[in-house]
Amino acid sequence: MSNLSSSSASPENAEIEAERQRDAARGEPPFTPEPETTISVAKAFREAGITAGIVAALTLFFVAVRSDIAPGGLIIYARWELWFTLIAIAFAVRFVLSLALFQRKGASSSRSKTVKSVKAPGRFSAGRILGIAMMLVALTLPFLIRALFPSSDRYLIDLSILILTYVMLGWGLNIVVGLAGLLDLGYVAFYAVGAYSFALLAINFELGFWVCLPMAGLFAAAWGVILGFPVLRLRGDYLAIVTLAFGEIIRVVLLNWSEFTGGPNGLLGIPRPTLFGLDFGRGEGSFSAYFNIPYDGIHRFIFLYYIILALALLTNFVTIRMRRMPVGRAWEALREDEIACRALGINTTNVKLTAFATGAMFGGFAGSFFATRQGFISPESFTFLESAIILAIVVLGGLGSQLGVVFASLVMIGGIELMRNLTFIQDIFGAEFDPSRYRMVFFGVAMVAIMVWKPRGLVSSRQPSAVYKERKSIGADMVAQGEGH
Repeated sequence: MSNLSSSSASPENAEIEAERQRDAARGEPPFTPEPETTISVAKAFREAGITAGIVAALTLFFVAVRSDIAPGGLIIYARWELWFTLIAIAFAVRFVLSLALFQRKGASSSRSKTVKSVKAPGRFSAGRILGIAMMLVALTLPFLIRALFPSSDRYLIDLSILILTYVMLGWGLNIVVGLAGLLDLGYVAFYAVGAYSFALLAINFELGFWVCLPMAGLFAAAWGVILGFPVLRLRGDYLAIVTLAFGEIIRVVLLNWSEFTGGPNGLLGIPRPTLFGLDFGRGEGSFSAYFNIPYDGIHRFIFLYYIILALALLTNFVTIRMRRMPVGRAWEALREDEIACRALGINTTNVKLTAFATGAMFGGFAGSFFATRQGFISPESFTFLESAIILAIVVLGGLGSQLGVVFASLVMIGGIELMRNLTFIQDIFGAEFDPSRYRMVFFGVAMVAIMVWKPRGLVSSRQPSAVYKERKSIGADMVAQGEGH
């Protein structure tokens, strides 16, 4: 009897027994009654009424009353029908959300919880299959667009190029914010450094795109190290303020150093990328003349699309590989707890500098592509709004999620552009309603809706970098600040 008790009390058996009990008790604790979910219609009416009142007050002088300049002076007229329509929509949406989402969510949050240990999906999981499908679509997208939408193929391919540019920028910032946990509000500065480095090298030294591209990334990485040194002891809001100031310093320098950067006039004549020395223009030595095919301006857009696709895939590949390396695990350790990271002997100085330098390098690559795509750059293209959009893409997609950045870029960048053509809204609000004027309002409402519906991002689950015994995915309840981004 004593031998049996001593053997069961050994550390190995105790660990096995503890794991068996955790597996048996996985989910809700045993013998815990599930509380009833009560839905109150009166509460939903009250919340909807409050929401409608707030919308009425905020839109009174923007929607109900409008002013126009006429030859005789300022004309003010009312649009009460449009105003009441917006109030009714706000009331109905809030009423439905209160009944279908908020009250049920509040009831479920009052239950006693245990952290679920979710086993990671297999090799051919839904996320992996979705990623492969999206890869196949991305590789054939220009040809699909030309086959399905021949009348607007140039616009749609150009929009795809813009979306992929922001996907690449989001993946670059995700290294700093999502993996290392360093809030950066001045990421557009590295974007600008890459663009101006490429433009100045190409114009002054007559170098091609493929030669200047790595140099622009190295210059941006160097500026990332320069930014990293002064902020080594800063965290949270203080770090965000310093990075915001750095972004504004770069923009002001570009705006006022006219002899070097062109000032507000920008830089013109930036060379286009070539395919093994073949440009995409007309005449001898061009792509169409070499392959003996008719000239078509869409060829240059397709070539630019595959360049940014290759750069974005390179960014994704390097990020995933570095996350599995010791430096990537050090980033995640720094994000979770910097004090514990120091106690483990990790050099937090080098960890922060590598995070800033790596993210800045990919921002520089994206900036050089932006310069060669536009053929013209100016400081107006690198304002704080760009940093805010990139950071919003990372947060809405899910901090640390590569796939979430893709979804957020599609929603934000593609959604904003598609709002220019929402002519069917005029059938609801009247012919005088111009949806392009309110697209930023719709954009803000969509962001609020996403954060209410998915507060941890569109992709809330994560795959851990370090695995003990078996791979288990990090559930949505554990994905929060300091709990496994």
